[in-house]
Amino acid sequence: MELYKKHRPRDLDEIIGQDIAVQTLKAAIDKDRIPHFILFTGPRGCGKTTLARIMRRKLHCSKYDFIEDAPTKVEHVRKIKSIIHFSPVRGKCRVWLIDECHKLTPDAQNEFLKMLEDGCPSHVYFLFTTAEPQKLIGTLKDRPKEIVVKPLNDENLNKLLDCVCKREKIKIDKEVFDKIIENSNGSARKALVHLDSVMNLKNKQDQLNAIISISAETQAFEIVRALLYNRKTTWKQMAAILKATEGEEPEQIRWLVLACCKTEMLKAGHFAARAYVVIDAFRENFYDSKAAGLAAACYEVIEGGKD
Repeated sequence: MELYKKHRPRDLDEIIGQDIAVQTLKAAIDKDRIPHFILFTGPRGCGKTTLARIMRRKLHCSKYDFIEDAPTKVEHVRKIKSIIHFSPVRGKCRVWLIDECHKLTPDAQNEFLKMLEDGCPSHVYFLFTTAEPQKLIGTLKDRPKEIVVKPLNDENLNKLLDCVCKREKIKIDKEVFDKIIENSNGSARKALVHLDSVMNLKNKQDQLNAIISISAETQAFEIVRALLYNRKTTWKQMAAILKATEGEEPEQIRWLVLACCKTEMLKAGHFAARAYVVIDAFRENFYDSKAAGLAAACYEVIEGGKD
């Protein structure tokens, strides 16, 4: 089992680096005043879904009455609305965890809002999670109790990694340890993914190369998804993706992008022509131009076809 799954916290006291969020939730539990609608916001991989699952257990919701879903369309919300009045199978409540709730269409969000305004049974709880709360309509975003999850600082990431290393009885060189923290960008999940990738490698240089490789692969996939598979990507959205590549090796990302696009071209499918456009923009190496070259190549793909 992957380390980030194996060592996922199961209680609020096990959460590292989210003191305010934990204190707020503990206060609600102690007072027996857990909100029926909670919105967990913050960067990916920092604990939103984990906190939501812990709250489900604090509500003593059975697995038979817990629904974890990522609906997008208004029909999905109407289906939820049609069954919320059903009594719990076991226990006293039913809990819906709506993951990545920003993917709900505006119509679906309005339907959810209408359902809440019409009144939900006292045994129903909704736990929303999102890394993009700005995509929620204001009237819906203002309804729940918001719990903000923040990126972990270096000290907390160090504490997390040290704890997992002790449990797994593994030793990691300090330089590798520091490299993992540097490349995790405050994400607990990413830190443990990096640790997973190096824990069975004996050579320090191999471990460092593995960290660089997995970071580059993640960023390259995000770039390919934005440039190749989503023709509606704006330069503003692309710029945000590129900011996340800071600290990565641009040339390594270029190779990976080219490899993905070559594979898509050889499929001779719907994305072949677009893959050629990306390959053409990424022909020149980034050894000298570095991050600026990467940004210019992405800009060429997105803006090149416009008047």
